[in-house]
Amino acid sequence: MSIVNLIQSNNSEDVNKPYNAHPLVQYLQKPTREFTREDIIRFVNANQIRMVNFRYVAGDGRLKTLNFVITDEAHLEDILTYGERVDGSSLFPFMKTGSSDLYVVPRYRTAFLNPFEEEPTLEILCSFFGADGELLEMGPENVLARAVKKFNETTGMQMKFLGELEYYVNSKSVGFFEATDQKGYHESEPFAKFEAMRKKAIRYIAACGGLVKYGHSEVGNFSRGDESFEQHEIEFLPTDPESAAEQLVIGKWVLRMLAKELGVEISFAPKITVGKAGSGLHFHMLIEKDGRNLVLENGTISDLSKRIIAGIMDLSDALTAFGNTIPTSYLRLVPNQEAPTNICWGARNRAALVRVPLGWTGGTNMAEKANPEIRVPIDKEHNRQTFEFRVPDGSANIHLTIAGLTVAAMHGLQMENGVTIAESLYVEGNGKLKSTGTHLAPLPSSCFESAERLELKRHIFESDNIFTAGLVDYTILSLKSFNDNNLRENLKNDEPAMRELVRRFIHCQ
Repeated sequence: MSIVNLIQSNNSEDVNKPYNAHPLVQYLQKPTREFTREDIIRFVNANQIRMVNFRYVAGDGRLKTLNFVITDEAHLEDILTYGERVDGSSLFPFMKTGSSDLYVVPRYRTAFLNPFEEEPTLEILCSFFGADGELLEMGPENVLARAVKKFNETTGMQMKFLGELEYYVNSKSVGFFEATDQKGYHESEPFAKFEAMRKKAIRYIAACGGLVKYGHSEVGNFSRGDESFEQHEIEFLPTDPESAAEQLVIGKWVLRMLAKELGVEISFAPKITVGKAGSGLHFHMLIEKDGRNLVLENGTISDLSKRIIAGIMDLSDALTAFGNTIPTSYLRLVPNQEAPTNICWGARNRAALVRVPLGWTGGTNMAEKANPEIRVPIDKEHNRQTFEFRVPDGSANIHLTIAGLTVAAMHGLQMENGVTIAESLYVEGNGKLKSTGTHLAPLPSSCFESAERLELKRHIFESDNIFTAGLVDYTILSLKSFNDNNLRENLKNDEPAMRELVRRFIHCQ
């Protein structure tokens, strides 16, 4: 049975969870967090799966692969129990070749079927372990796991994240139904040429376990010679930090695989050309306790949220070291491009560093107003409010960025004057400060400056050994190696140099 047929058969309405597109969830009739080794073996045997791929995120932020042809059940049980050896020095530049052996061990809850293989193939994400059998301290997924554990233990609360994955599709211009330049927001086919690709990506991501909220075309639309560039976005639903990172990594992989099938180029790069919309990787957050969203209090942003936002703003310049990792990142963080440039926050303000978007807080039953003849019950206690960090882009190391935001949240909760700081940096919808007399600090303007900001605040990230000193050292060294201090000025009137730089970093992370 092909993977497409398997997904379709397991997604029919005669099962107990008809809305869940994940074939393993359908077959095992349990949520992914409850998957066991025996569950995986049972699914593999029942569906005649003969290939299993281990996947893991290396130092460059991309998924790596180790393929296994399953010869018998004992072989499958062996790799699911013990994992396999890999060369760490080829995966992480900070590891020495003299002692670089690592283990990759599968996390059962991440198993999914590869939607691109005709013969059913199981994919499963792995964690890195060192020679001592302990989790690799500098492994990105382990840094995030430590941050999450510390936050949950010290606060008694949980954070949830969702990402907005923006990307450009580059193809040959077809010459008809051309979208208006920089007016592609929510455009439809036939003006949005790659809507079908986006819809297919959403279906596949959901089948791989991703919690997709929606997809749409984005602002960016332009042509250059015989090339067309079209921007899209896929947004996810809030989930625990580790799952939020995993679904973004898988989402990128799915989109790149679809681009390969179609023979087009896809890029998550922060900037394609000057004067056109760049691509961000915005992160929405919320805080929960006992299943209750704490972002609001009495219908307005809570003091708890303000303290967390204060912590994020205090560390936002250093966070660029994980979320804006290539020189073209800083060509996006310029005025008048719906990207933040200064450290501030606001409600519904897309130029702010942290934005509090609309959150269905008005208490009005809009469904009944749209359908006046029909009574539509709503839960007025249901709180969907989030706040959004708008600085990162597609070059971000996703696990480290979410880990950094979690550290920043804890930092804000420990700031005695966090509420006051947040209130002093609040901007109104017109971009004016609510509190006069406060100077807005700028974000870094280069990788080199980002490294300098991280150096100044590294002790906060390294507290509780969440970020290791070696990882921070490596991050600083890597960013400084670009030597891009005056990049914006140097490229101001040099279009050929700009194109060369964009091409160099077109396939970031």
